[in-house]
Amino acid sequence: MSGTPTDAALVAAARSGSDRAFARLVDRHQQAVRSFLRRVCGHEADADDLAQETFLAAWTSLRTLKTAAHLKTWLFSIAWRKAKGMARSASRSRKRDTAWSELQDNTAEPQPEMNIALSQAMGQLNGDQRAAVALCLAGGWSHGDAAGVLDLPLGTVKSHVSRGRARLVEILGVDDD
Repeated sequence: MSGTPTDAALVAAARSGSDRAFARLVDRHQQAVRSFLRRVCGHEADADDLAQETFLAAWTSLRTLKTAAHLKTWLFSIAWRKAKGMARSASRSRKRDTAWSELQDNTAEPQPEMNIALSQAMGQLNGDQRAAVALCLAGGWSHGDAAGVLDLPLGTVKSHVSRGRARLVEILGVDDD
């Protein structure tokens, strides 16, 4: 028998609390996991971060590994889920950035007349409606977050936003698109 313990033996030792055994598993598999993630992500720094997250997740959920002999497959499945999560997050960030940029382009030119009219129109809304509209429409807050700030039920905030928006459209005489 060789002096090199199997993955299954190291998993058993790590499950019993051996940090050293888990460190040996990391040493054994980290290069393969990093290489996989570098190919998937295309960016070395992201891949290295995801590899660290993979091994942290593996350490914290090692007890959920059903078959210790399948450790490598399990690690790669964690790495793949982490990579997909990062890709989804990056996609959402790009969409938010694009939307924000488009909004900035539309409002780059000063429109003092519209700002004055909007301010006067907002003044015609009741206080709760004005606050809900300011948070949700102008501030980009979710209805749920606004409800928490305003200490109002969610449905009430939704009604205030809807009615306030309709009232502003009416007062300003703008297209309801």
